[in-house]
Amino acid sequence: MERAIVIGCPGAGKSTFARRLRDATGLPLYYLDAIWHRPDRTTAPREEFDARLCAILATERWIVDGNYIRTLPMRLKACDTVFLLDYPTEVCLAGAAERVGRPREDLPWVEESFDPEFRRWIETFSAEQLPQIYAMLESGGAGREVRIFHSREEADAWFRR
Repeated sequence: MERAIVIGCPGAGKSTFARRLRDATGLPLYYLDAIWHRPDRTTAPREEFDARLCAILATERWIVDGNYIRTLPMRLKACDTVFLLDYPTEVCLAGAAERVGRPREDLPWVEESFDPEFRRWIETFSAEQLPQIYAMLESGGAGREVRIFHSREEADAWFRR
């Protein structure tokens, strides 16, 4: 494993998993949220985001954390390992609620509340985005390892192997 992506519903714990993976492998870790979001709560222009992501993907070793489904095909093409955290909606909602008010390495500000629009995105993720992700994984071709975890316990067990 030299080029891994960590994807899944917001609140699933992608960034926590990615940090554990970084600590276990020594691979450099990049958060898509940290590239997209600016400290003033604006977002980077699409061209800037894409250029930064392409520069990361052009390097030999990395972990990229985040969904950003628009860029998933390019990340799937470049990676050798995929970790999909396919957790129940309730787990993801609880995970997102727990991080409100806490500083995070992957976001340039502290979330002050559980935004209703963000909550709705989590509630609809399984129906709207997850099928697209599975379709991309199936059509993405061979040559990459895909690990799908349906619980935090399964992910923890993978680290203990």
